[in-house]
Amino acid sequence: MVTGLNEGGGRGTSAAPSEKSPHLPIDATRSPHPARWAAAGLALLGLVWLAYTIIVNENLHWDVIAGHLLDGRILSGLWITIALTVLSMIIGLALGITAAVMQLSDSPVLRGTAGLYTWFFRGTPLLVQLIFWFNIGLVFPEISIGIPFDGPKLFEWQANELITPFTAALLGLSINEGAYMAEIVRAGIRSVDPGQREAAESLGMSNGQVLRRVVLPQAMRVIIPPTGNQFISMLKTTSMVSVIAGAELLTVAQRIYLGNFEVIALLVVASIWYIVLTTIASIGQHFIEKRFNRGHDGLSAGSRMRRNLLPFTRGGS
Repeated sequence: MVTGLNEGGGRGTSAAPSEKSPHLPIDATRSPHPARWAAAGLALLGLVWLAYTIIVNENLHWDVIAGHLLDGRILSGLWITIALTVLSMIIGLALGITAAVMQLSDSPVLRGTAGLYTWFFRGTPLLVQLIFWFNIGLVFPEISIGIPFDGPKLFEWQANELITPFTAALLGLSINEGAYMAEIVRAGIRSVDPGQREAAESLGMSNGQVLRRVVLPQAMRVIIPPTGNQFISMLKTTSMVSVIAGAELLTVAQRIYLGNFEVIALLVVASIWYIVLTTIASIGQHFIEKRFNRGHDGLSAGSRMRRNLLPFTRGGS
């Protein structure tokens, strides 16, 4: 800008003369990346070579693998693996929610109890816990329900009869999972804006109602992804049950190859089924996360709050 005198003698501004530049269209092109193409080609070549080596390797005994893939014993172990995974995750999630709520409580006794639970079961190896539960009869030969401190017993069982390999596996997996889920749920609850809890309490909602109707529905978006990862990890962690002679997938595969000495072939069979299960679980996790993210993105925080509190603003319970 240039400052000068106008016709009336006053000072003013006038635009500096400029020439119009001709329109120059942008003709941008991607620069070549020969190194990237070379790396991709080498990676593809390595994958093809690996697949070819595996397929033509006669020591893998593909006929044995194909013959045992749908074997009744393998399928039986597969169902035990699925049952252990689902039941352990359900119990672990229930324990995790309970421990997380206790950790956020105002009571130091509840906080200390939940903290001790997560500290101990996250601090000891799962393998040790499984072996301990399997041999619990050495510590408590009899398991009973009744009045504590040497009071009368209402029910009593022999530990060796009650704690089967499946029961020991379920106890070890679920209690250990509960300790990890407690931290996941606690992080999800803390991610919710405290102002929403205060608004819900101002409407007369109890702590349980606030947790069920306001906090947990919004915390699920944070809780779902790590919970899905824990579920996928649990599918593979069930293989540890083989140390206590369980009947899950890996244990059954071991029993078969101890009879026919086809060690690698049966391990490949078990690995194929583990990959199938984890792939299905990963797809399910993807759609569940998409569903919760869609609900979160489609509603503002205020809209979600009004939706969750609608029954109470209308006088519902």
